[in-house]
Amino acid sequence: MFNNGDLTEEQLKNVVQGPGDVEWKYEMRRECQQILPGLLLGPFVASKSLETLQSLNISHIVCIRDQKEAFSVKPRFPDHFRYLVLDVEDNEEQNLIRLFPSAKAFIDQAIANGGRVLVHCNGGISLSPAFVVMFVMQHYALSWEDALHMVQNRRYCISPNGGFLTQIKEYEAIYRANRAVATYPAGPRSARRKREDDDDEEDDRDDDRKRPLVEHAVPSFQPMVPVDEFAMET
Repeated sequence: MFNNGDLTEEQLKNVVQGPGDVEWKYEMRRECQQILPGLLLGPFVASKSLETLQSLNISHIVCIRDQKEAFSVKPRFPDHFRYLVLDVEDNEEQNLIRLFPSAKAFIDQAIANGGRVLVHCNGGISLSPAFVVMFVMQHYALSWEDALHMVQNRRYCISPNGGFLTQIKEYEAIYRANRAVATYPAGPRSARRKREDDDDEEDDRDDDRKRPLVEHAVPSFQPMVPVDEFAMET
């Protein structure tokens, strides 16, 4: 599986820039493009041709659609490919971050097993590109700007709406925080345990200060018995 740890800074720069010899043409909007090895992005029309999908060695398809489009944007070849269908709303209020983990897990598993994944929505312009941008951003540990440029440099026509773009920016902070926690999972707990131990020691010292250093025995006094001065006389 690809990750930025396998690449030098120069290689990563080249990955973001993409192939420089591609002449983008308007009709290419109706085709799918490879974003990373094993990951392709395109419109729904690219998923309607069984011959095309097989020629690209596609094995998995992420179908992202607005619920109003479910009658037409749907899996066409369930006997040939594994599908993940995400019903969303293509508007700025839709929460993509909540839906992204299931898409990421599906793509990860497919590529790890040697598969090739096509991610599509209806037009391949806003909705599905937002998912793909978040995916490449996390796997290559990119900033949101670099991730967006990386996808745009391969599918020039993408343009996530304002709400999706805001969530892409927010996701950068989320994935970086998760990476930091995964890198140092024992740090906070160890510090907390140490603090608890210190507190216990402090409590013991407080108890010692409150406890008397010497416990004095209370003397036991015997009552004095008067002596009978005539007791020895017989």
